[in-house]
Amino acid sequence: MNNSPFGLPPRAGLGLKTEHFREVLGSQPDIGFFEVHAENYMVAGGPFHHYLGLIREQYPLSLHGVGLSIGAEGPLDTQHLQRLARLIERYQPHAFSEHLAWSSHGPVFLNDLLPLAYDTPTLNRVCEHIDQVQTTLKRPMLLENPATYLAFERSTIDEADFIREVINRTDCGLLLDVNNVYVSSINHQRDPLAYIDALPLHAVREIHLAGFAEDTDSLGDRLLIDDHGAPIDNAVWALYRQVLERVGPVATLIERDNQLPAFNVLHAEARQADRLLQCAEVRS
Repeated sequence: MNNSPFGLPPRAGLGLKTEHFREVLGSQPDIGFFEVHAENYMVAGGPFHHYLGLIREQYPLSLHGVGLSIGAEGPLDTQHLQRLARLIERYQPHAFSEHLAWSSHGPVFLNDLLPLAYDTPTLNRVCEHIDQVQTTLKRPMLLENPATYLAFERSTIDEADFIREVINRTDCGLLLDVNNVYVSSINHQRDPLAYIDALPLHAVREIHLAGFAEDTDSLGDRLLIDDHGAPIDNAVWALYRQVLERVGPVATLIERDNQLPAFNVLHAEARQADRLLQCAEVRS
């Protein structure tokens, strides 16, 4: 296997769920890679590690962090970062990614991925945190664009420009979450394709696709929620096709964390993504 930091194959992958461990090992489905949340494996042993070790022998692996709190005002949790470093050393994943978000304030950890104010102090802090992560892990990381539901009045930098500057300064890669783009664009009434075109697309090393929930806000406007609890919407598939026209075939994860269906349902979505990736390969 290719163990380079950005070595995921240009295939569709699935989030690996404990409910599917035995089925994956028993049937060995044709999947490009599997991705797991790093925090679920920050223990020394147990059944999670037993099954992940067996599956890692057969498939490329991506680790996706949800707890580093890259955008937090305070310093990074060095103990958490060291646990992450040990996990990466253990499994040698093909990619590691985290969110452009914050989850901690002082000693309090909030189980959410909260938005940032896009201004110069935040930009400097995020870059410092990413530099610290990459130095500790001895590899580049991927930064995921957020799904947001509000914007800060104090923001002075456009979100796409903020991400571009972070990547220019830190040389990290971009995890382009197409569902997050669509969710945020609807919520903030902006053009999703224009947002994508403003991103540093040369840095895209992985793509995420997921489903969303829909509601209305206090004004009666459409409100989308990135809940990973539904099939991928047709609008997100259409946007994904436009992304592939711009970046070519890139490793693509199908995310599903809630209302988990049978494995074959998720595999069908992965096969749909694989067909689009094959078409992108032909065009490129």
